[in-house]
Amino acid sequence: MGNKRSGGGLSPAQQAAKFLGVSVVAGAVLAGIALPAAGALGLAAKGSVEGFDELPANLKTPPLSQRSTILDAEGGKIATVYYRDRTIVPLKDISPYMQKAIVAIEDSRFYEHGAIDLKGILRAVNENAQSGGVSQGASTLTQQYVKNVFVEEAGDDADKVAEATQQTIGRKVRELKFAIQIEEELGKKGILENYLNITFFGQQAYGIEAAAQRYFSKPAKDLNIQESALLAGLVQSPSRYDPVNDEQEAVKRRNTVIQRMAAVRDITPQEAAEAKKAPLGLKISRPSSGCITAVKGAGFFCDYVRRAFLSDPVFGKTAEERQKTWERGGLTIRTTLDPKAQESVQAAIENGVNKDDEVATAVALVEPGTGKITGMGQSRPYGYGKNETEMNLSVNASMGGGAGYQPGSTFKPIVAAAALERGMPVTKMYSSPYEMPYPSPVATCSGNYVNTSSEELANENEKEVGPYSMKEATALSVNTYFVQMISEIGTCPVIELSKKMGIERSDGNEFGQGPSIALGTQEVSPLTMASAYATFATRGTYCSPIAIASITGPDKKSMPVPKSTCTKVMSEKTADTVNTLLRGVVEDGTGRQAGLQGRASAGKTGTTDFRYAAWFAGYTPNLSGAVWVGDPQHKRQMTNITIGGVPYDKVFGGEVPGPIWKTAMAGALEGKEAPDFNLVDIPEPNKPGKNKPNRPGGGNGNGGGDNKPGGNRPGGGGNPPPDIQLPGDWFGGGQGR
Repeated sequence: MGNKRSGGGLSPAQQAAKFLGVSVVAGAVLAGIALPAAGALGLAAKGSVEGFDELPANLKTPPLSQRSTILDAEGGKIATVYYRDRTIVPLKDISPYMQKAIVAIEDSRFYEHGAIDLKGILRAVNENAQSGGVSQGASTLTQQYVKNVFVEEAGDDADKVAEATQQTIGRKVRELKFAIQIEEELGKKGILENYLNITFFGQQAYGIEAAAQRYFSKPAKDLNIQESALLAGLVQSPSRYDPVNDEQEAVKRRNTVIQRMAAVRDITPQEAAEAKKAPLGLKISRPSSGCITAVKGAGFFCDYVRRAFLSDPVFGKTAEERQKTWERGGLTIRTTLDPKAQESVQAAIENGVNKDDEVATAVALVEPGTGKITGMGQSRPYGYGKNETEMNLSVNASMGGGAGYQPGSTFKPIVAAAALERGMPVTKMYSSPYEMPYPSPVATCSGNYVNTSSEELANENEKEVGPYSMKEATALSVNTYFVQMISEIGTCPVIELSKKMGIERSDGNEFGQGPSIALGTQEVSPLTMASAYATFATRGTYCSPIAIASITGPDKKSMPVPKSTCTKVMSEKTADTVNTLLRGVVEDGTGRQAGLQGRASAGKTGTTDFRYAAWFAGYTPNLSGAVWVGDPQHKRQMTNITIGGVPYDKVFGGEVPGPIWKTAMAGALEGKEAPDFNLVDIPEPNKPGKNKPNRPGGGNGNGGGDNKPGGNRPGGGGNPPPDIQLPGDWFGGGQGR
């Protein structure tokens, strides 16, 4: 047994001897005795590390991961999130019984020895020699704390975790070196406090406070004898002694700790006897973390906040740095979510679309002038079960959404604004025939669009025949009018203004260049449209959307947060003109069902070709919102369909999304001021003998109108002309391909 093995390793007895040698050196260092370098004692043998004196003396302790709390704008809790469920508490807030129990079972001579326990080591040497390995390490609480620091620092790196927990002489040497430092710096009470806050107690609970809440639903300061003993017993093997899964083993282990507490005179024999007879008394609080626990349907907003944190350089230069900060937690994140607005959003959604309907809805509310997201929700709840999803239907793919949805006629006001910015009068008239080929050529940002395939588009019905002015064409959502308009100014001014207003494709791709973009053929998200429409409400200033108002770090100090970037993107005259045009839509146009009572409002309907999506985007001077309804997979056409328990032959933008928008906005604005728009005078056109349509409703037809039956003409939302090359089975649904 004492001979060196042929492989160069050491026998168990030799390993034990080395362990003893290391411990003697460590003890000598503690005593201040100068001895030769550890290398002279053979400490660099296989299974060890470099010489003791050559090891670094400073243990860098990473901040312990804790819970983070996400709050709404008024300080109400939305959700608690954590990488590791831990709440750090001072020693004074930990039950004295718990302090005694952990010392009794893990290191009963804790207050008598230094960083190492020579008596314990001598005992371990004998046991290790007999067992043929390092079965006992004689680790003190200080050494165990050091090991836990290594484990915490390793995080999810399996190799680092294995290295931090391997049973080798080398690891023990490192523990000893750092344990000496820790004893000098923290003292016994500091070590005990840190140990109880870092240790894993099973059931996803890290630290004694989380463990007390998990197993007994009480704070650590209120733990009694038997509860403290149970938790102290878990440290050695949280899975083996797990009281949730093996009550019998847990009781045996608990009673062993109680007996040990009595043996070291922490409790009386009578107290021990009574504690042993007591039932486990579990009162389990299941782990409740993450956005799935968010209140008021704010799970998707919660996830948006997380993604905003992880993607913004304000919180760290690299993605890895931001991830580490998020995982360490201890953050108190106050968001922009208005609880009243969020409740109104959820009520509107539940009243309009059921979670098990064939189609879904998503709603986003934004405050003009600040970019604050005040409400966000959808009919399919955040989760993993049936009719639930983790996909945020309100946002772009990069923030947890899908490929987006064609906005249909809700894009037409952007075309109008681009034309007005270029000096086009609001009285501008176009022939606006019922049916026409796409104009050709049309100037784009990269040349000319040419209609080589003689692609055509049409209005809602044959009675929609011009000439029309901008006011009429907007109220009726006349497709041919806006295509003639974009063909005159070119597509580039529209694309450039769209970018300035924050409009981008949800999938991150570039906009198509053809004139069909006037009819809303580029897939976007509800949050994008709500933020863009807020530009009109602010008389021409676009503010990028934000979700985080402030953050307090684990040190209770404020952290920098990203600010909304506000930019003047159009003249006040242009914005005021669009406001006047869109007010007409909700007064006597396609959006009449969405008009708000007692306050100025404006908006636009949109229904894409084949009725895969229906929209209403609108605003008041102090709130903007967008509502989308459709099949995220872009497979179900909204004809002969039941939504929210109501049957529909055909779904229109003003019919399903409009009322949802109205309910959400009315509730969110209740009790708030009702300012007016700055309107402009738009003369009525003088067109004697014009054959007007029978009704003021506009049409969605091939992508642009709002009431037209679905068709397969090119240039529309669902079947775009050749300038937009999409697979035949993909129409920009929420899930992409």
